[in-house]
Amino acid sequence: MKIMSFNAQHCLSFFEDKIDYQVMADAIKKCGADIVGLNEIYNKGIVEEFDNQTAVLAKLTGLTNYYFAEATIINGGNPYGNAFISKYPIISAETIPVPDPETKNGKEYYETRCLLKARIEGGITILVTHFGLNEDEQRNAMETVLKHLNDEKCILMGDFNMVPENEILKPIRKYMKDTADCFEIPLLSFPSDKPKVKIDYIFVSKDIEVVSAEIPAIIASDHRPHTAEVII
Repeated sequence: MKIMSFNAQHCLSFFEDKIDYQVMADAIKKCGADIVGLNEIYNKGIVEEFDNQTAVLAKLTGLTNYYFAEATIINGGNPYGNAFISKYPIISAETIPVPDPETKNGKEYYETRCLLKARIEGGITILVTHFGLNEDEQRNAMETVLKHLNDEKCILMGDFNMVPENEILKPIRKYMKDTADCFEIPLLSFPSDKPKVKIDYIFVSKDIEVVSAEIPAIIASDHRPHTAEVII
C-alpha cells in the first residue's frame, strides 16, 4: 500500500497562485498513492471559488472513496479542514474536534482544528490531522490523537507544524513507527520550493511493515508531499 500525506493548501498552485485541481491531482498520481490524507481543504460554501475540493480530487485521481472533515468555517462561510481520498472503500468515518485552548497565550495565529478518523476495508484505521502553530494547540491535538488510536492497524498522517525533535511528538513515538526512519538522508517538506524544515509526517502502528518512505521533490502546493510504502 502506498500512503501519501499532502497539505494541498486548498489546491492553490504554488507557482501560478491560483486554484488548480489538476496540478494537485497530478502530484498525487505521480506518487502512485492508494490513500491520501489531505490538509487545508475547502468544501462548498458561500464563496463560489471554493468547490467540494475533496470530491474534485477524488474524481481526478481515481481515488473515488472520500471523506471531508470540517474543522472550522473561514473565508466568509466556507467549511475548511482535513480530507481523505482512497482506493479502498471507507467503512466508516467521523470528524473529531480538537479542543481550542481555554487561554490562548501563543504568539502565532490560532485556528480551530479537527482529527479525521476513518476505517477502510481490511480493518485499518486512518487518522488525518493538522496541528496548530502554538504549543497549547499542539498539546491539545496530541491528546486528541492519543485518545483515538485503535488497537487494530492504524495510520496517522498530516501536517504537525513541528520539527521531528519537538518533545510533543514523543508520546506518539511510543505507540507508532515514524516512516521517516526509512529515509536514507534527512528530507524536508516545507516550503516546497526550497524546504527548510520537516513538519509533515506519516506514522504507522508497530504491526505494519514499512518498506520505504520519501518526500519527493514535487512542487504543487506550498508543502511537498510525504509518501510511504507499507505492507499491511
